[in-house]
Amino acid sequence: MAQNLILVAIVLFLCLMAEKLSGKVGMPALILFMGVGMLFGSDGILRIAFDDYGLAQNICLIALCFIMFYGGFNMKWSAARPVAVKAICLSTIGVVVTAGLTAVFCLVVLKFDFVDAFLMGAVLSSTDAASVFSVLRTKKLNLKDGTASILEMESGSNDPVAYLLTMIGIMMKTGGSLSSLPYMIFAQVVFGLAIGAAAASLGILLLKKGTMQAAGMDMILVTALVMIAFGLSEAIGGNAFLTVYLMGILLGNSNIRGKETLIPFFDGMTGLAQIVLFFLLGLLSFPHKLPQIFFVSLAIAIVLTVIIRPVTVFLIMKPFKCSSRQCLMISWAGLRGAASIVFAIMVIAASSSSSDTLFHTVFMVALLSVAIQGTFLPFVAEKLKMVDDSCDVRMTFNDYKEASEITMMQMEIPEGHNWENRLVKDVSMPTGSLAVMIKRHGETLIPGGDTRILAGDTIVLSVPAYESGGQEHLEEQEISPKHRWCNKTIAELMLPHGTLIVLVRRGNENIIPNGQTEILEGDHVVIYR
Repeated sequence: MAQNLILVAIVLFLCLMAEKLSGKVGMPALILFMGVGMLFGSDGILRIAFDDYGLAQNICLIALCFIMFYGGFNMKWSAARPVAVKAICLSTIGVVVTAGLTAVFCLVVLKFDFVDAFLMGAVLSSTDAASVFSVLRTKKLNLKDGTASILEMESGSNDPVAYLLTMIGIMMKTGGSLSSLPYMIFAQVVFGLAIGAAAASLGILLLKKGTMQAAGMDMILVTALVMIAFGLSEAIGGNAFLTVYLMGILLGNSNIRGKETLIPFFDGMTGLAQIVLFFLLGLLSFPHKLPQIFFVSLAIAIVLTVIIRPVTVFLIMKPFKCSSRQCLMISWAGLRGAASIVFAIMVIAASSSSSDTLFHTVFMVALLSVAIQGTFLPFVAEKLKMVDDSCDVRMTFNDYKEASEITMMQMEIPEGHNWENRLVKDVSMPTGSLAVMIKRHGETLIPGGDTRILAGDTIVLSVPAYESGGQEHLEEQEISPKHRWCNKTIAELMLPHGTLIVLVRRGNENIIPNGQTEILEGDHVVIYR
């Protein structure tokens, strides 16, 4: 037991070191996680013999479950909404077209039999969310014309379709009756969506109405809901990946309690899931078998990257009048990764007659994709002039918080206020605060200690940033044009008992509101419940 714990700790430390190294060598960390797994595997230093595809499938599915959930939970819908139709077309029609063209290439050129060609197309049809998210975030690579949001949403939402195609391929491989195919497709889509929406609704209800006594219970609650939703969807024939992805989108873009703690928790959990997933895939591989399938894998990788992906992207994106530069950028960013390898593992685990050739072929294709496409993604973006330096790519995620060196607070001085007719140096300012300006009759004054405060003045204070102690339930809402609070005063809102608007952030100003404060489009409203 002690040796196993130490071994696991060593693996985690090596993966963390690999992530730091990736920033220096310019190679995505995920491929280095695979390398650590191969180092420990049957052909590596420790020669750990591991070929249990059933166990590997179960572990990988759990890891993918949380990666998919967090992909939805951390996707900022306000950034994704303008490009949602394009992304969904890529993640549905694009997956089917990619699978079909890949299958045709494997069938006609590489002389695969029909079922194996179909399976190769199915498992390689989706782009990998973990790889795409990792490259965009670690390289801080924002792309023009909403391209980063398209890639994030496409890679996060196309696994369900690839999973469905893989299940159809497994049915053909294992001799299952295709007469049940229509119901299977119906169950995958309908049950997957229904359970995802129901689980998200339950989570929103519990996180809004319930009160956890101990810190951290919200994280346990959401973790349990994710696992229940995934398991229930899988049990009744729904698309479990669709379930948790939809659940993540609905929860992550809802006004729920404790989001500021849920996001870093699931960010860390997803990081661990990626380490486990890519390490296990490396451990499961047999490097001495890779030369046997190298040229086949290279041919598939080249055709997929240079022909099939661009044809698919141009076919789908050109009707939306997207530029050729954007289409080429999306084409190059179609990384294959862990999801494809996990689907290959599912095929081998489900069919006793399957060899591990499919796994190693897909493994090598994913390895080449992440290593070459992932490494050169920033270079290609620069050459295509698609890099957007005007904003941070992290703004497309829910965990983005704009850094501010100073927090401003606006304070009105009505007649009768205890600061009226007093000098700035004589009033009792909040601890750590400083009066930085006074607005008086349309003029802006820079106050000194001897400046007298008059009725009608608006004093702008710099105050220390607030740090929550973890006991308060503070939420922040962005006011959109269609928000029911937009253009209404706080007195008109009829807030529930126990709910208070404590701050209105408008541009660079923080306004302490009263009943007559009007909520405007673009405001960020901080609510205490």
